Amino acid sequence: MLLRVEHVSVRFGGIVAVNDSHFTVRENEIPCLIGPNGAGKTTLFNLITGFLTPTSGSIYFRDKNITGMKPETIVRLGIARTFQNLRLFNDMTVLENLLLAVPGRHNQSIIRPLFLRRHLRKAEDEIINRAMKTLEYVGLGGKALEITDNLSYAEQKLLSIGRLLMTEADVLLLDEPASGLDKNSLDRIMPLIQDLRRQNKTILLIEHNMDIVRGIADQVVFLNQGQVLGIGTAEEIMSNPAHTEIYFGGGAHHGEGA
Repeated sequence: MLLRVEHVSVRFGGIVAVNDSHFTVRENEIPCLIGPNGAGKTTLFNLITGFLTPTSGSIYFRDKNITGMKPETIVRLGIARTFQNLRLFNDMTVLENLLLAVPGRHNQSIIRPLFLRRHLRKAEDEIINRAMKTLEYVGLGGKALEITDNLSYAEQKLLSIGRLLMTEADVLLLDEPASGLDKNSLDRIMPLIQDLRRQNKTILLIEHNMDIVRGIADQVVFLNQGQVLGIGTAEEIMSNPAHTEIYFGGGAHHGEGA
């Protein structure tokens, strides 16, 4: 298995946000985490990507134990994620946002190549060229010099996916990529996600739109109050009356994250 979450729990004081959760992700598939608000989905993303450390349990990526590693280390290993609030640099250009997503570049003046030696300038030029190709791929080719705050919400979501691609990670964790989008915007983003699989990316989604889940997910992991209650196809999960009661009845009453 490409990614294994093995009996992971995390507690915040007296609150158990994730409770003995376990599931696996196979290479080049699109699994989806679903569940009511407060089920622990985003908390699991935080655990997988190093923003939180489990109270117990382990997480393995390509059979390497990555539990408790720093987020930047996990990105270099090949796992990157988006956030519900996108976390873009809104006062910077679209191109600058992509350049700053390159691992190890956060503290370098990548956007000021005049101050670099010639042999370093060549490397920076290659990264800029890759960023421009990435913008074309996600449909933002004409927006490179646009201030990010001027983009539409859908365009900002596309930019957040572009930032993931600049990390060259093999596993992409997308936190509600369809939320807040109209049909036209969905028609831009969902084919892009499906195409990424054709490019040998593995994509783990958090998603609430069950039509999207049914159309895209190879496997569904159903969470409630931090626990994995079921794993299967979308139809298998949602044909279970207990799951539908929890999902549509808002079964989670507490927890950290979505």
